[in-house]
Amino acid sequence: MKSAVIVFPGSNCDRDLKVAIEAVTGRAPEMVWHKDSQLPAGTGLVDYLRSGAMAARSPIMRAVSEAAGRGVPVLGVCNGFQVLTEAGLLPGALMRNAGLRFVSRPVGLTVENAQSLFTARYRQGEEISIPVAHHDGNYQADATTLDRLEGEGRIAFRYAESVNGSARQIAGIINDAGNVLGMMPHPERALEPAHGNMDGRRLFEGLLEAVA
Repeated sequence: MKSAVIVFPGSNCDRDLKVAIEAVTGRAPEMVWHKDSQLPAGTGLVDYLRSGAMAARSPIMRAVSEAAGRGVPVLGVCNGFQVLTEAGLLPGALMRNAGLRFVSRPVGLTVENAQSLFTARYRQGEEISIPVAHHDGNYQADATTLDRLEGEGRIAFRYAESVNGSARQIAGIINDAGNVLGMMPHPERALEPAHGNMDGRRLFEGLLEAVA
């Protein structure tokens, strides 16, 4: 599987994602600078990190949006989730954490949708542990949008307890086509036994299996 990691100024977890993808797929992803205007030909997975509205206007995001429209799987982790919402690929917005404090620790998640490209290796209702590390992870949307996400089964993960004030304890959501996932927890930080658990590895394994 050919993949790409979008690199924004000041980002660091893009390297973690590179290691995670290579460990699971056996092939290192292309590292694509945010000012580039095209993705590598044949890219099957796009992961990227960096926050907010400015990143969402980077030249490469037009190519990411076009790829998503063609059905290419797109994963946005942590700040990448923020970029997906700011770019209009996912609804809602990520706000400052309740209490205005940075949160960095493993958290419990409930798998709400085990039928997506990204979650097929999990069981419906399964509780897993994935680390978080964010200051602006408080997911918010209007009631109509939240009801639609619930009704359409587009909530991928939910916090087992209140972590950052997110509406309905949402930790990750999927777009209506099912090929774009945004999540605040870091699955690439739960990949190897040395990380404390391997609950994140199944996300990458399931995605690899789905697109192989």
